[in-house]
Amino acid sequence: MALVLLCALAMPAGAAPLDAQAMWQLKRLGAPAISPDGRMAVLPVTSNDIEKNESRTSLWLVPTKPGKARQLTSDLWSDSTPTFSPDGELIAFVSKRAEDEQPQIYVIPVDGGEARRVTNVPTGAFAPKWFPDSQRVAFLTRVWPDLDTFEKMATRAQERKEQKMTAQVFERAPIAYWDRYLDGRETHIYAIDVEGGEPVPITRGSGYALDAAAPDRDSYDISPDGTEVAFAANVDPTGVEPNFDIFVIPAEGGVARNLTADNPAHDFAPLYSPDGRNLAFRRQEIRDFYADRVRLMIHERRSGRIRNLTGDWDRSVDGVVWAPDSGSLFGAIDDAGTRRVYRFDLSGSAPRAITGEPSFGSLAVAGNGPVIIGLRESFAEPPTLVSIIARTGAATKLTDFNDAALAQLSQGRYERVTYQGANGADIQMWVVYPPNFTPDRKWPLYLLLHGGPHNAITDGWHWRWNAQVFANWGYVTAWHNFHGSSGFGQAFADSITRDWAELPYEDTIKAAEWFAAQPWIDTERMAAGGGSFGGYLAAVLLGRPHPFKTLVAHAPVYNLFTQYAADYGAARRRHGEFWDDMERFARNSPHTAAGNFATPTLVIHGQSDLRVPVNHGIELFNVLQNRGVPSKLVYYPDENHWILKPQNSLFWYRTKREWLERYVRPGPGASATPAQVSDTDTGEAP
Repeated sequence: MALVLLCALAMPAGAAPLDAQAMWQLKRLGAPAISPDGRMAVLPVTSNDIEKNESRTSLWLVPTKPGKARQLTSDLWSDSTPTFSPDGELIAFVSKRAEDEQPQIYVIPVDGGEARRVTNVPTGAFAPKWFPDSQRVAFLTRVWPDLDTFEKMATRAQERKEQKMTAQVFERAPIAYWDRYLDGRETHIYAIDVEGGEPVPITRGSGYALDAAAPDRDSYDISPDGTEVAFAANVDPTGVEPNFDIFVIPAEGGVARNLTADNPAHDFAPLYSPDGRNLAFRRQEIRDFYADRVRLMIHERRSGRIRNLTGDWDRSVDGVVWAPDSGSLFGAIDDAGTRRVYRFDLSGSAPRAITGEPSFGSLAVAGNGPVIIGLRESFAEPPTLVSIIARTGAATKLTDFNDAALAQLSQGRYERVTYQGANGADIQMWVVYPPNFTPDRKWPLYLLLHGGPHNAITDGWHWRWNAQVFANWGYVTAWHNFHGSSGFGQAFADSITRDWAELPYEDTIKAAEWFAAQPWIDTERMAAGGGSFGGYLAAVLLGRPHPFKTLVAHAPVYNLFTQYAADYGAARRRHGEFWDDMERFARNSPHTAAGNFATPTLVIHGQSDLRVPVNHGIELFNVLQNRGVPSKLVYYPDENHWILKPQNSLFWYRTKREWLERYVRPGPGASATPAQVSDTDTGEAP
C-alpha cells in the first residue's frame, strides 16, 4: 500500500463549510485563448445567479504575466469560445443576444468597445477560427442538406417552430446525442468576411460533412497560408460503425481529399503546424472503442508521409497544441489520476512530462519562450488560469476570481492511495478528509463510483460530484480508479471490455476493505454512490454482497438489454450482442440480481437523458418499491444525464445529504443540514 499526501490545507478561523450553495457561488473558468504575441489571454468566466436559476458567461482579458484582469464583455449575455485574430486586434466569439434567434459570431476590439455581430445565420454559427489575413472568419453551422440557401433554411426553421405536427422520422442511426434528437441536418464549414456579408460554403458540396452530433473547434483547422482547410468527417454510411477520417479541401471549397482512408478507426482533431509543413491529428486503431489509446500522428504535407509520433507510448494524447517554432507539441494527458502537461518533439523522442501534481488542461501556446497558459485545478482548487514554464513545468497564477471566497471556506486535505484490487492489481484511489478530521475518532465513509467507465477521476475540481462538499458534510470521501479507468495503460482500460461488472465490483469491495482496516473508519457507517457507469456499479452492488448501509444510483444503467435505446445503442458492437451471448449479458446486467436487492437506495434520473434513458432509473425504483426496499426516486423533467441548473443541483445535493444522514450518520463536527424546501417526491417504502 502506498500513500502520498498531496494537499494539506490550513483551515481559516471561523471558516464556513464549503457546501453546495457556496460552490455554486464560485466563478467557473472556461478554456482560454492566447494572443499571437503571447502577452494576453482571453478567458470565459461564468457566474451563476441562484435566485434567477441561470448562468451568464463574460469574457475577460488577462495578462500572461501577473497583472490586472479586465472584463471585456458584459454579464448580460453568455459569450463563449473566444479566439484572437492573427493581427492581435480583434477577438471573435460566439454569443446569443437579444436580437438573435440562434447563436452567432461576434467580434470585439481587444482594446474594448462594443461587440459587433458578423453572422446572421438562421441555423446558428459556432466554433469560429480566423483566416491568417484577419479579414475572414470560418465557422460551423448545421444545415439541411436538401436546401441550398439560408433564406430557405430560415423559412423551414420558422415552419417547424409553428407547425402542430411534431413527429420526426429516421431512416438510419444515430438518432440522438446526449439530450437531443438529431434532425437530419449536416454540419459544414463556412467562411465570412469580418465586415459581414453572405457566408461562403467550404465543405458544402464536397460530399462530406463534419460530426452532426458534437462538432467543435477541434474538428477542423485552417492552414497558416489560408489556402487549405482540414476537417474530420464520418465515412460510415450505415450509422452503426462510425469511422472518422481526416480530409483536406481548398479554402474556397472543391474536392475533399481523404488522408487517412487506410485506418479503419477514428482519425480526428487536425491541427496545422505554425510553419505549415505538418498537419498533426489524433488516431485510434480499434473501431468503435472510445477507450482505445489515442496516438499523435504527423502528416508531412510535402511528402504525404504519415508517422506515429508517440509510438507505443501507453497513454492517450489529448488537448495538444503546437509550439510556435513548430518543433514540438504540448498536450494535457490523463496520466495515472492526474492530467499532466507533456511535450512531444517532432524528433520522435519519448514524450516527456513537464508538470507533476496537480492537474492542468485547456492549453494555449504563443510567443517566444514559448508562453504556455492553461487551467490548473485540483480537489482543493477550482480551475485557475496559470502560465507554465516549458522547461521546468513551474506554474504562475494569473487569476484570482475565487481566492476571496475560498479563503473563507473550509476544505479538507486529500491524498493519493494505492491498494491491491482485483487479481492483485494496484488500484489508485483519492481520499478527501473532512476539514476537522482527526484519526483518533471514527468517521463514516462515502465511496464514490465514477462514470465512463473509461474516464478516470483525476486530481481536479468536480462541480457535479464535489468531494470537498461531501467531506464538509462529515464524510471521509473517496474516488477509486477501478479496472477500466483511463490513464493507467491500454490493458487496464480494456480489461473490462465485454465484462463490465466483475473487476470494478471486486475493486470496490477491496476499497471498502482497505477503509475497514483503517482505525479511523466506522465500518457500520459506509455508503457508496455514483452516476452513469457509477450508477450501474451501484446497481451491481445492490445484487451482490457488500458492506454499504445505503447506495446512491444516479442515471444508472440498470438493464443492459434495454440500454440498446441509448443514443449510441446502434453502435455498441464492441461489447457484443445479447442474442449471441445471452448468459454474459444477463450476468453483467444488474436487473437479473433483483431478487437480492435489500439496501436502501436513492435513485436519481433526468427525463432528457438519452445516454442512459430514464426507463433505467424508473425500472430500478419500481423494483425496489416492489420488494419493499426503502427507496426514493428524484426525477428531473428538465435535466439530462447531468444536473446542470443551479436550483436543481442544490436540491440534488440537499436530497443526497438527507438520504445519507438517514442511514449513515455524519462525522463529528458536521454542520447542520440546511432546511429542506418543500418537494413532491413520494412513494418511499416504509
